[in-house]
Amino acid sequence: MNPPLTDVTLLHAVADLAARDARLARVVADYGPPPLWAREPGFPTLLYIILEQQVSLASARAAFDRLLAIASPLTPERLLTLDDATLKTVGFSRQKTRYGRELATAILAGSLDLAGLERLDDEAVRAELTQVVGIGRWTADIYLLMALRRPDIWPASDLALIAAAREVLELPMAPNSDEWVILGAAWQPWRAVAARILWHHYLNRARTRRTPAAAV
Repeated sequence: MNPPLTDVTLLHAVADLAARDARLARVVADYGPPPLWAREPGFPTLLYIILEQQVSLASARAAFDRLLAIASPLTPERLLTLDDATLKTVGFSRQKTRYGRELATAILAGSLDLAGLERLDDEAVRAELTQVVGIGRWTADIYLLMALRRPDIWPASDLALIAAAREVLELPMAPNSDEWVILGAAWQPWRAVAARILWHHYLNRARTRRTPAAAV
């Protein structure tokens, strides 16, 4: 199992990928190296990633901030004290209310040991996380990539990543699942860093598109 990414190893990996792939090198030249985007391992982060499922980053962030305003420190015990109406006001859908409670219950019952995940390899972490209702491959991979900072995670079905890859790699259409695996394989053992570079492109391009053109 490779050690977690740090600011130092991130820059080393970015340099390695840029030397190997001119398309990623252009992103780095345009926008600089991507941030580490590290999150603290634990229940709040995993719950936050669940909130990010199939919604915009801004709406997930707003819901999470509202949750922290009424339940801080955020623990499994405290989440389970909040009723449906309160969680709906915060921004939880009925489905995500269930997912959050399933996660909290699994941690309190001892069937999910979040602290122990750091000692497991990537596949074992996925197996532990996806046993919880509401946690699929994408959620597990984002937790591996950002909270555990594993260096070679390639998030399946991440729409922003796919959109960025289409632009950066100049693909005529979005890759299917098999093509996506093949694309990522070229960037081993730093697929999580390649993902960060592509997200960096996506976010900077989004900012550019939102910025009005200057008057001439």
